[in-house]
Amino acid sequence: MTIFFLLAPFSVLLALMGLAGFWWTVRSGQYDDPAGDAARILMDDADDAPALIQVRAREADPG
Repeated sequence: MTIFFLLAPFSVLLALMGLAGFWWTVRSGQYDDPAGDAARILMDDADDAPALIQVRAREADPG
């Protein structure tokens, strides 16, 4: 029975810490644009590939 009196406040404290962490992430804007992140991964970056190759070629050229 004594373990219950130790674990019950500990579990309440742990739950409050989780809620505080969730509240902090909401207040700091972590969940502002979830749809944008989901759509951003589907965007085609193939148009940027030739420009990226040219930039890397210029960086690699010591002359």
